[in-house]
Amino acid sequence: QLQASGGGLVQAGGSLRLSCAASGRTFSWGAMGWFRQVPGKEREFVATIRARGGNIYYADPVKGRFTISRDNAKNAVSLQMNSLKPEDTAVYYCAAASLGIILSSIRDPGQYAYWGQGTQVTVSS
Repeated sequence: QLQASGGGLVQAGGSLRLSCAASGRTFSWGAMGWFRQVPGKEREFVATIRARGGNIYYADPVKGRFTISRDNAKNAVSLQMNSLKPEDTAVYYCAAASLGIILSSIRDPGQYAYWGQGTQVTVSS
């Protein structure tokens, strides 16, 4: 089970930090990351980090503004979001993929079998 927290309302230019922790049975993951979704649109990739090697991937719209980090011991991942824009408004979901994740598809939400409940991020202009 993945539990996300940290969403909220912030003005444009502000910052928020999202956190996601895995609980329950011992879970070995291949990648943990964040996706976001607005009504009427498909869920889109934001950022992810591999368990093995720690390689990090970002979507172009968030590069330079968002930072993903992990805590392997806690099976947790965080997303620091700076310089937020109104277009960042969405429900943010943390997700985890198994060890067998295909690297060429690491941005594909279909590769992630485990999902948190989502947390709303609203950026006002």
